Amino acid sequence: MGYESLQAAVRDLERREMLVRIKTELDPDLEIAQVHRRVQQAGGPALLFERVKGSPFPALSNLYGTFERTEFVFRRTLEKVRDVVALKSDPTQALRHPLRYAKAPFTALTALPQRIAPWRSPVFQYSTTPDKLPRIKSWPMDGGPFVTLPQVFSLDPETPSLMKSNLGMYRVQMAGNQFAPDEMGLHYQIHRGIGVHHARHKELGKPFKVSIFVGGPPAHAFAAIMPLPEGLSELTFAGMLAGRRFRYAEHQGHVLSADADFCIVGTILPDTLKPEGPFGDHLGYYSLAHDFPVLRVENVFYKRDAIWHFTVVGRPPAEDSSFGHLIHLLVDRLVPDEFPGLKDIHAVDAAGVHPLLLAIGSERYMPFRKREPEEILTIANHLLGKGQTTLAKYLFIAAKEDDKNLSTKNIYAFFAHVLERMDPRRDLHFQTKTTIDTLDYTGTGWNRGSKVVVAAAGDPIRQLSGELPASLRLPEGFERPKVPHKGILVVQAPAYGRPQDEERRVEEFCESLHGQPLEGFPLVVLADDSAFAAKTVDNFVWVTFTRSNPSHDIFGTRASVRHKHWGCEGPLVIDARVKPHHAPPLIEDPEIARRVDRLFAKGGELHRLG
Repeated sequence: MGYESLQAAVRDLERREMLVRIKTELDPDLEIAQVHRRVQQAGGPALLFERVKGSPFPALSNLYGTFERTEFVFRRTLEKVRDVVALKSDPTQALRHPLRYAKAPFTALTALPQRIAPWRSPVFQYSTTPDKLPRIKSWPMDGGPFVTLPQVFSLDPETPSLMKSNLGMYRVQMAGNQFAPDEMGLHYQIHRGIGVHHARHKELGKPFKVSIFVGGPPAHAFAAIMPLPEGLSELTFAGMLAGRRFRYAEHQGHVLSADADFCIVGTILPDTLKPEGPFGDHLGYYSLAHDFPVLRVENVFYKRDAIWHFTVVGRPPAEDSSFGHLIHLLVDRLVPDEFPGLKDIHAVDAAGVHPLLLAIGSERYMPFRKREPEEILTIANHLLGKGQTTLAKYLFIAAKEDDKNLSTKNIYAFFAHVLERMDPRRDLHFQTKTTIDTLDYTGTGWNRGSKVVVAAAGDPIRQLSGELPASLRLPEGFERPKVPHKGILVVQAPAYGRPQDEERRVEEFCESLHGQPLEGFPLVVLADDSAFAAKTVDNFVWVTFTRSNPSHDIFGTRASVRHKHWGCEGPLVIDARVKPHHAPPLIEDPEIARRVDRLFAKGGELHRLG
């Protein structure tokens, strides 16, 4: 059995010296988030802030701050849940591996949600008002404080069964902008179940009641972000991962999580939208203010020893990176069944997850002739048409047959494999004027942008170079070339100006490369700061793929369009400079940073964490 409550997890982690209590009173306005970031980035312990200024409730963060601690938290149930998820996706596995999956049906059966009377629910003991909750603000330009680990619960109005409910992690703005004291902004994006529920309530003219759970067993927060096989309820999954049935109660049309620390209940205001945001998000930039639905808060219930569970997101890797790690552990067995022919996949966390997807597939269509991308293109289309991988902006895919040891986890080695084989006249496949991730502002509008598939298969067609050519000559304004890895050149370019001027400038830059000794560099990236972009692989993928829109920012030497297909002779050039329409990057408040530095300095109140 896993932890039955957040308090049980805190006690166990503290006993094992994996959690530290911070007794100093800290301000939830930027200061707490600054402490969290410093500890999390150092691989430090979970943090229990016992004194949050302006709130009577303690607050917990960094519970999932390292992959190792996240696996430890779920150590008792992880393997059992892996079996159930695999079996749900493909029941025939029980026939092929009867011993491995013998206990899986019992794990699922004992995790069915359990209804209890409201008066038996610990969370129903006390109530408060929204202004008494810890109002954590993470970044200077945030529109206000946010609930950053919410479990947002909703029901379908036509089939209000808990087994068809939706539990999702949609960020919640607690104050700021135009919100009244009893209102919260509810942000949800495309491909989200709550949107379907909202649409049905509007069609039927029924009040849309929503509950927001905070805290509870650590498994419950993770269940809210887990992409599950069709027909597997988030509440069932939460029970399995916790090793204890998800207990719930009903009160005045609302569902309460009986084991949560807090339950915020309310009704979505009909035909009402208000600005939500900005919010410092997991791409490392602000998602800007947009109109979203508004929740009228009717009550905030809490348990006697309630702990406010939160996280601080920002440029990855951050605490929420552990969610991606755990998802991979749980679903890695499903990949071959969900995407036939797919052998390996990596949504690159350092690039913000959705901007960059690396994949390896089989290439078996024509084994009797020279190999070229065929089956892997089918796999790529499947990836861009199903589930969360539909949000991928750049998809690089290679063939397993070309290198049995190839892995998507070694990013630079994977890029080298692709760049050795990529034919830029043939292997780039664009989708233009399509949907992209809500948080990505590189496109032509909100949720609007482009995608590109780069598919490479066959024998190498070039030898990559890791040495900067001595005779390289760059046009005026283009300088400081760096080689982060063989086959890749990063060039510092002038600051971006008017789009019509910049397109011409980059095209002229591409033509200046013709005839230069760049055969070993099939990829050139233009950046605002080449030294920064080339310093680490994390910097390279973050700059390159979060600051470019494929249809607008991919260029090439001697580029042409033939029969609607774009290609070039090479090198391929990606303009990864910051553009005027991009969201601003996350920058810490210097005064807050200095204040926290003093707390961590020798003799400071948090020196023991330094």
